[in-house]
Amino acid sequence: MYALFPSPGRSLAGALAAVLLSLPAAALTLDQALDLAEREAPSLAAQAANVQAARHAAVPAGELPDPKLTLGVQNLPIEGDNRGRFDGEPMTMQMIGVMQEVPNRAKRRARVEAAEADVLSAAARERVERLRVRRQAALAWIATRAVEQKLALFEHLYAENDLLAKAVRARIAGGQGQAAESIAPKQEAALLAEAEDLLLQNRAQQRAALRRWVGPRAVEPLSGRLPHWPVDAEHYRHNLQRHPELALFDPMTAAAQAEVRQAVADKRSDWSWQLAYQKRDPAFGDMVSLELSFDLPLFPGSRQNPRIAAKQAALSQLYAEREAAEREHAEQLAADLAEYQRFDRALRRSQELLMPLAEEKVALTLAGYRSGATALTEVIAARRELIEARLQQIDFEQARALTSARLHFAYEEVSQ
Repeated sequence: MYALFPSPGRSLAGALAAVLLSLPAAALTLDQALDLAEREAPSLAAQAANVQAARHAAVPAGELPDPKLTLGVQNLPIEGDNRGRFDGEPMTMQMIGVMQEVPNRAKRRARVEAAEADVLSAAARERVERLRVRRQAALAWIATRAVEQKLALFEHLYAENDLLAKAVRARIAGGQGQAAESIAPKQEAALLAEAEDLLLQNRAQQRAALRRWVGPRAVEPLSGRLPHWPVDAEHYRHNLQRHPELALFDPMTAAAQAEVRQAVADKRSDWSWQLAYQKRDPAFGDMVSLELSFDLPLFPGSRQNPRIAAKQAALSQLYAEREAAEREHAEQLAADLAEYQRFDRALRRSQELLMPLAEEKVALTLAGYRSGATALTEVIAARRELIEARLQQIDFEQARALTSARLHFAYEEVSQ
């Protein structure tokens, strides 16, 4: 038999489902996007693994090489009646021993310094990549949010166009307008639809770019205004040396200097020792041997000195590359600051002057059209100017946000 009343479990599940459906959809804020990008970026996982690899590689850097086990036979006859016999000749000995190479202290110290510099370099690269991921996620979020702000205008623009269409019909009905004027609002609606389609395409592209950094949550609605980080030009110029890409040169230079010291240390003699136990026929006593050997760097002009010169040239290359990079970033900083100031002024001008004037012009031309003093073409032209001003204001706000984001993630987050 079918139950006449629903079970308590079903009622509770239905009520819970209704509540969940009534909740607003989750929205992705800029801060959430940055956290997601930092948590999920494969490139950051790769850099973290690189740091671990450098740290593990640094552990044995100053240690001695592994000892070597030596096995052998000495003085084995190869002629005569005793050839190939281990017990036919008193001088024949079976040998087992151990050998240890000992690089000089300066060389081992230089290896340790180079390994430590490699760890710092890997950590610096990880930091650069983290800032890059956060910056790119912010840029993608800003671009997507700006497109959505533009699309949000279209409902209002269509409503305004409907009001214009009603005004045109009313004027025609009153015998004051031409029948052909009724076509103009329809043409404007078609042009609005075309512009909206372009923005929809742009939004799909920007969502794909955002998905690269934040993953599946890129399909969620975005929440929040376009960001505006304060821009302090003097602070940025003062922190130019701390730009993350310039900071990479510090551990790279330290590693190159350590390699120079290691090449210089090759002029010092390395040495090794070997201890061996030699077993002979039971009729004779066993023996023990101790050997010491030393490298003889007798020809530095054709061996060590060229290697030292090569390492010093590589170090000079790093110095020159750092100076070139510093000049490049100084130029980029000046360009970004000039760009920010231009867009900041343009946005204020749009908010304080252009938008109010465009709105006033539309109101005046529409009033004139209703009274018969203004042609419909002037109303449509004024409306197009207003639409362009609204979209351009979002463009200015987006451009300012993008520029301030590049500055923020290059200097502010580094100096914190």
